[in-house]
Amino acid sequence: MADTATTAPLLTSHKPPKAPTIDDTIENYIGTTGVMQLFKAILLAFAWAFDAQQVFISVFTDAEPKWSCSGASASCSPAAPPASPCGLPPGAWAWDRPAETTMVSEWALKCAGPALVSLPASAFFAGCLAGGFLLTTLADSLLGRRKMLLTSLVSMSVAGVLTAFAPNVWAYAALRFVSGFGRSMVGTCTLVLSTELVGKRWRDTVSVAGFFFFTVGFLSLPALGYTFREASWRNMYLWTSVPSLCYSVLLYFLAQESPRWLLVRGRKQDAMDTLQQIASLNGNSITSSFSMLHACTMHADDGAGAGGAFATMRSMWERPWALRRLAAIMTTSFGVGMVYYGMPLNVGSLGTNLYLSVTYNALAELPSAVLSLAFIGRVNRRTTVVALTATAGAFSLMCVAIPEGSTARMVAELLSFFATITAFNLILIYSIELFPTSVRNSAVGLVRQALVLGGVAAPVLVALGRERSFWSFGVFGLCIGCLGLFAACLPETRGRGMSDTMEEEEHKEAAAAATACTATDIATKDNSDAV
Repeated sequence: MADTATTAPLLTSHKPPKAPTIDDTIENYIGTTGVMQLFKAILLAFAWAFDAQQVFISVFTDAEPKWSCSGASASCSPAAPPASPCGLPPGAWAWDRPAETTMVSEWALKCAGPALVSLPASAFFAGCLAGGFLLTTLADSLLGRRKMLLTSLVSMSVAGVLTAFAPNVWAYAALRFVSGFGRSMVGTCTLVLSTELVGKRWRDTVSVAGFFFFTVGFLSLPALGYTFREASWRNMYLWTSVPSLCYSVLLYFLAQESPRWLLVRGRKQDAMDTLQQIASLNGNSITSSFSMLHACTMHADDGAGAGGAFATMRSMWERPWALRRLAAIMTTSFGVGMVYYGMPLNVGSLGTNLYLSVTYNALAELPSAVLSLAFIGRVNRRTTVVALTATAGAFSLMCVAIPEGSTARMVAELLSFFATITAFNLILIYSIELFPTSVRNSAVGLVRQALVLGGVAAPVLVALGRERSFWSFGVFGLCIGCLGLFAACLPETRGRGMSDTMEEEEHKEAAAAATACTATDIATKDNSDAV
């Protein structure tokens, strides 16, 4: 009897074991990420290459080619040509290359004004913006990551093929809008799905692999542009869109849905099948009864994973902490996006060789990806984003003061673009860590749309900056430098695990706040004792 009385309090005070997280469950069943699983995740990340091609293809297809006086009129002397051919009579001047090499020369848009010249590029980014806001929640709710990615890739590729047959600038701009609308979810779904298909150890590597492939796609454009420098600009769209369509077919047979998303959506049987497939890729076999699946969190909380396509958005709007995070990182992203998408479009204003300038900008992505891979686990996200945006803004402003055509201006532009690329990469990884699985794709999608919104304004600023560089380099520098300060409002996420539900993230937020308060109290007490 005494023994019972003695042991009873110990038994009643014993806390029940904590339920396993989805991370624990997945790691337990699939084991260590194997070579084949990693290969499939990296193959999935290759979609970034086609994404980059569609983003920057207008650097060549919409370029303004050089012109010269033909000598047929006294008003245009080859020895002293005027600044613009717009006031010259017909036949007094001619393009240095065949008219069909760019859409500007083919459709005689040289004197049509910056609004019409920049319309196709702005339409593309407007399509990205519209598609992002309308489609981003579908990957978290109805379609999932895999189906949304395939739908985006196919629609982007088909629109690209049709763009090659556009009869005029209006049809061209409309098709670019459709291409941007489809493309809007390619990068987001690729990033989220590839990181959710591998174990904790390989998430950063797979994330950065997407940045490498984006560089590959970007670098392919100067090569294609130089190859077709005397041919029609329409070839560029065919040679980028047809391979993308073939890749979509390959992905249809090889890509798997995220088991994390399936578990959060409550699709336990589909999650079991996917885990079995991943385990077999790693050379393992699951022989247990999936008992851990019953103990882990299965549904998104408070309707975040159910209740319609926009339930995930409502789940974020209703929580002040999530809304603050979203507003801060989207504001920073807008400034980064303006420079990231605007700088390559503005290389023609540097007064240097177009193909070399674009190649240098594309090559700047490589060391950025290497640095991201090397330091992503060691650097604080918040302070690094603020520092990078301030650096990019300073070098962009320097381009306004440095004379056109000088090497120093090219170096300043490259340094600004390099800092912007690194901030771009870090922001995408940061946004994955800031939001749980139940709303992650929607949140990352909104962050990418903020980046794209900056890209919508960039072509107009670039067109204005051809006459006065302050409207391009100056505005770029001020925007990214000032808006980057909003990142200081975000919590630090380095070293934290990924949450799966809003409730779990709230618990982490409360625990972090309690720890900070405790540390402050201890420091205050120590100071009082010292006094």
